[in-house]
Amino acid sequence: MHRPSVPGDLDRPERLWARAATLAVVAAAVDDWDEFSWGKHGLECWNGGGSYWWRLKLYDGGRALLCGQDSDGSYTHSGDRQIDFLAGGPEWLPWEQLNDDARGNLFGFVYWWQDGAWARAPYPEKLPDDGLEMAMSWAAPGEASIGRIVDDLVARTETEVDAADAVRAFIAAAEARTVGAPEVAALLDAVCDKDSWYEVRPEAALAFAETLGLTSGDRGGLAVAS
Repeated sequence: MHRPSVPGDLDRPERLWARAATLAVVAAAVDDWDEFSWGKHGLECWNGGGSYWWRLKLYDGGRALLCGQDSDGSYTHSGDRQIDFLAGGPEWLPWEQLNDDARGNLFGFVYWWQDGAWARAPYPEKLPDDGLEMAMSWAAPGEASIGRIVDDLVARTETEVDAADAVRAFIAAAEARTVGAPEVAALLDAVCDKDSWYEVRPEAALAFAETLGLTSGDRGGLAVAS
């Protein structure tokens, strides 16, 4: 990714959703620093240590919104002025929520997807970084994103197993809305150390997968990757 990031640094929103959901499902199964929640504004992640946060929402009509901040990588001011990360945003964005976030200085990056492309507000010429790469390095296009997710999961679950194939398979199932108990079990078996101190809760992971619409059935109108 570039620093600061550019729209071309991000993969398609359906793929981002499947990757984000994979992290969320594992986090639901084990005690972890990252806290995931699902609500009307999408899938949200807050790092318990305060390092970063992000939110991803897919909308009808092939639209999406991604926003967040990294405490170390996001430069939210240019000189003495707070950067307007919402400049040029389309009308369909959830403006009430976004304006509240902006007033709280919560943004380091805001991207919206419409008409088949990501876009963002213009950045000041000398902005060092917006923090996207530090907060969401797995959001870039290409196979390297799988390795980023594996590194994240292994770091959190203390296993040395090469989990790339299992992560790749789960992401594909998440995109296709075919996640079930076997897919959850295979993912957790690959990334969770059975001899570690923490409890693994596959039932909680499956329940969150259902909440996110990764299982067969209605997905609330959200787009599914082809």
